[in-house]
Amino acid sequence: MAKCEFCEKAPSFGNNVSHSNRKTSKMWKPNIRKVKAVVNGTHTTVYVCSRCLRSGKVERIV
Repeated sequence: MAKCEFCEKAPSFGNNVSHSNRKTSKMWKPNIRKVKAVVNGTHTTVYVCSRCLRSGKVERIV
């Protein structure tokens, strides 16, 4: 569910590397918000990352 509907940003995976060079798995999640917005002329609820909200890709309903 952690996926932006506009830019398709999704979780990314990698490793935490400690000072002793041990590796454990880590996941970075995008900052997803549930927002009421205008999409194709209709009012719908969409899941959008905060960067798309700030850049103006999404027209919010106020």
